[in-house]
Amino acid sequence: MSTKARANYESGLDKFNRVSNATNVAFHTVFILLAIVCLVPVLVVLSVSLSSEDSIRHTGYHIIPTALSGEAYHYIAEQGTMISRALGVSVLVTVVGTVLGILLTTSMGYVISRPNYKLKGLLTWIVFIPMVFNGGLVSSYYINSNLLGLKDTVWALILPLAVSSFNVIICKTFFRSTIPDGLIESAEIDGASQFRIFFNIILPISLPLIATIGLFLCFSYWNDWFQSMLYINNQDLYSLQALLNSLMSNVDALAKNASTMGISYATLVATMPKESARMAVAIVIVVPVAAAYPFFQKYFISGLTVGAVKG
Repeated sequence: MSTKARANYESGLDKFNRVSNATNVAFHTVFILLAIVCLVPVLVVLSVSLSSEDSIRHTGYHIIPTALSGEAYHYIAEQGTMISRALGVSVLVTVVGTVLGILLTTSMGYVISRPNYKLKGLLTWIVFIPMVFNGGLVSSYYINSNLLGLKDTVWALILPLAVSSFNVIICKTFFRSTIPDGLIESAEIDGASQFRIFFNIILPISLPLIATIGLFLCFSYWNDWFQSMLYINNQDLYSLQALLNSLMSNVDALAKNASTMGISYATLVATMPKESARMAVAIVIVVPVAAAYPFFQKYFISGLTVGAVKG
């Protein structure tokens, strides 16, 4: 093909990649509206957490507080010792679980992405089946509590969430579509073992994937309270979300039974923040993740796009 013909061919293809100004404005308008729809609930939650209980009872929820009050955050701060301990548990579980989950997920995804691995088909089905069928809560509880003995241990908060079939499939697709076979074959010719190839070659060039899987795992561990409800009876091992959920349940229980208590205690319960404390709990949980997300955003978009679209 001549240079002129190639130029005409490429210019002909450009029309499929061009977007008119009207379409561009429409896209921007839609995305701005979607951003507002996502932002407004967060602003309402923040406003309610900074509002007094009286204003909430009389005027309801507003984006701008009608009567500013820090009683909800003061109530949470009064539980300082428990909150600090639960925060430590959440940070420990999130960090250890994320690191362990990344190692397990990427290693399994790498193994089943290799075309010359004999058990690739079997392991792929083993990974795929749990995405369609679930063993159920009773079986998982029996295995984790009785067979593995994880009840009332921090591992009960880590191991059940460490590996996800969806994440393994993303890793498999990323490795298969991004890592050239020639790179691995040349390393094998040089005498590198599979562990060395994986840790010294594959992982360093897979930072977008690692950031994506790490973000998924971090969200799962940080927001989880269900594992604590199932496997943890010792309150010293409560995660932050489980503890705050317990605090809110106690506030509701005290409020419902205030009439049966002594007059001073009933007065105390009546002045406790309820709706504002509930929203303050949501803010305390959301802020760390919201602060960390911008640092992962670039890798998250790149890794998710490559892992989910190609192949």
